[in-house]
Amino acid sequence: MRFASIGSGSSGNGLVVEVGRTRVLVDCGFSLSETRARLTRIGLAPEDLDAVLVTHEHSDHVGGVARLAIKHDLPVWCTHGTLVNWRMQTDNLPWTEVIDSHRSFSIGALEILPFPVPHDAREPVQFVFSDGQRKLGVLTDTGHITSHIAASLSGVNALVLECNHDADMLESGPYPPSLRRRVGGQYGHLENRQAASLLGQMDVSGLRHVVAAHLSQKNNKPSLARAALASVLNCEPEWINVACQEQGFDWRCIE
Repeated sequence: MRFASIGSGSSGNGLVVEVGRTRVLVDCGFSLSETRARLTRIGLAPEDLDAVLVTHEHSDHVGGVARLAIKHDLPVWCTHGTLVNWRMQTDNLPWTEVIDSHRSFSIGALEILPFPVPHDAREPVQFVFSDGQRKLGVLTDTGHITSHIAASLSGVNALVLECNHDADMLESGPYPPSLRRRVGGQYGHLENRQAASLLGQMDVSGLRHVVAAHLSQKNNKPSLARAALASVLNCEPEWINVACQEQGFDWRCIE
């Protein structure tokens, strides 16, 4: 199993997960041409994808999904709530599959377990991917940690984990009070220390990769995210990888 990001942040998101010849794209917040260019960077083309999974209907996650799916005849998997809230863009999709947020499903060689998260969307989910031996957990766009999130991610071998903001930077930063309240609220985004606290609730004995993701360009710094996660994992901060908006991150293999 391997995984790579084509971009992570409020300007657009996309994560590719691959097992054998099965490849899925989790979210797509980029234009058709930009998506193709970003996939090319990691050695892929849209024609190489088997499906697009959607976590929720916010534009930085679904802005490019419909055009990509229609152009390349790709099935789109999402929850009923996401589909309903995103309806204006989904009427012309060639193929949709509705996800039960508590039930696993398969796409090719991938077993996928969705789990619900508290975020200001209709029915948002995140995912754990498995090839039968190894597991990749993905958690972004959640306002706080629940016991179900911790249980779902416990024991994964790789984790893409939201470290959206630093609380002090958010409080003193450029956002207006209403936006600060949304971002830092119970249905907003994870703060560095919240993300670190999740690691303390999980079985991390099998972790081989940790990627800090969805960092705010105005309210966080990679060094702060790395330091927060490393303090719990008892590792060097440099061991923590950071996904960026422009480049995402290159392929990581789970062996």
